[in-house]
Amino acid sequence: MPRVGGKAKTRKAVAKRFKVTGTGKILRRKQGARHLLQGKNSKRKRRLGQAALVSDADLRNVRENLPFSR
Repeated sequence: MPRVGGKAKTRKAVAKRFKVTGTGKILRRKQGARHLLQGKNSKRKRRLGQAALVSDADLRNVRENLPFSR
């Protein structure tokens, strides 16, 4: 949701979920690591603990909500 005029504000909910790297890439957590873990093998659970990059399709929306992260 772009803001028309006025002061740019950071969406705090978005700021808590994403991290911006030094080169400007945006990292996110992977879904699926919270519950029902006994049905997932160790390798899969280990990979779910690692951060992933935000896809190009979602990048613009995340950036709009983090105006001071560039």
